[in-house]
Amino acid sequence: MSEAFGGKEKKEALKGLIRRLHEGAKPEEVKAEFEEVIKGAAPIEIAQVEQELIKEGMPREEVQRLCDVHLAVFRESLDKERVLAPPGHPIHILMEEHKRLLEFAGLLNDTAKEIKGAKGFVAVGEQMKKLDHIAEHFRDSGSHFSREENVLFPYLEKHGVTEPPAIMWMEHDKIREIKQNLSRLIDTRKSLGFQNFAKRLGEVGLSLSEMLSSHFYKENNILFPTALQLVTEAEWKDARRQFDELGYCCFTPEPARATIEEVKMPAPKPEIEGMVTFETGALSRGELEAIFNTLPVDVTFVDKEDTVRYFSQSKDRIFTRAKAVIGRKVQQCHPQKSVHLVNQILEDFKSGRKDAAEFWINFRGRLVYIRYFAVRGKNGDYLGCLEVTQDITDIKKIEGEKRLA
Repeated sequence: MSEAFGGKEKKEALKGLIRRLHEGAKPEEVKAEFEEVIKGAAPIEIAQVEQELIKEGMPREEVQRLCDVHLAVFRESLDKERVLAPPGHPIHILMEEHKRLLEFAGLLNDTAKEIKGAKGFVAVGEQMKKLDHIAEHFRDSGSHFSREENVLFPYLEKHGVTEPPAIMWMEHDKIREIKQNLSRLIDTRKSLGFQNFAKRLGEVGLSLSEMLSSHFYKENNILFPTALQLVTEAEWKDARRQFDELGYCCFTPEPARATIEEVKMPAPKPEIEGMVTFETGALSRGELEAIFNTLPVDVTFVDKEDTVRYFSQSKDRIFTRAKAVIGRKVQQCHPQKSVHLVNQILEDFKSGRKDAAEFWINFRGRLVYIRYFAVRGKNGDYLGCLEVTQDITDIKKIEGEKRLA
């Protein structure tokens, strides 16, 4: 094959080779062809190939499985193409966290080997302290994956790259499952017996190490370079601001979070007739009203002058509200004997002494949870009080888990 053949031909050739793997070909059988086709290929082309295969009907789970296979085939080629971003850049932060997590995985495996070679829990006191420390780092790694899922992936999707982030999210869930197994194993170690614990610790450590190594390799060499090619400078600055808002891991290196040029927020978009624009999106008046009325809680808003300004109209409203209360002082909506309590809550909110107050009562055989929240502007100025009322009778009966899957 000629190195000069077009990008479309290159992608079709890559798709053909991946299909052959899907049909049962052994990696060594197609390695030479892979190496020829991959010459000069950009990571974005590999991401596009995976996306097109899924659109053509190949199951996402199968593409995820084959991803490990075909990456192993051209690992050397990709290593040469890796792109690094400067300190302070979201990609640099993520890659530095990758390094630290791989270090912790290595320490976990080393500690597991030390524990396995001992004769009982008494002999591994120091190793257990080290193990607890390592596990704490893994528990705190949630923000790493959250920043990818809630900031990086959406930007890629805006640029038309949808399937590679979906595959990476599938792997995030697998990593979370392994981390949960590690935490459960450590928490229940005394009940397992030393030998059983040591054996299972080694298995979990190896599983986590292999999963992280494979996953980070794909992100560092395919997903991140693709993002660097597509996402604009302005979007990266906004992504960094959102990274800061979501927070970092306890082990995120400080130099990686170097200050970058202050993000300039885009000018507010002009109001569209019938739409209410927020910092996080826009809604029509009809959508906004429907959302409030669909919430599984009753909402009432009292402004800073103690005047009732709004209440939602959910179909199962707990306490009766009539439109005549709009414009009425909130004190007039309560029995005289409880007005002093209402005033105390409002005074605490206005003074800044408190931001919330809560009560729960039995009402017509149901347990009703009533909460009041101080509503404040961006500068902390008091705007009013939000009352949220909720029937929690059935919520209190919930046990175990019920997942979407």
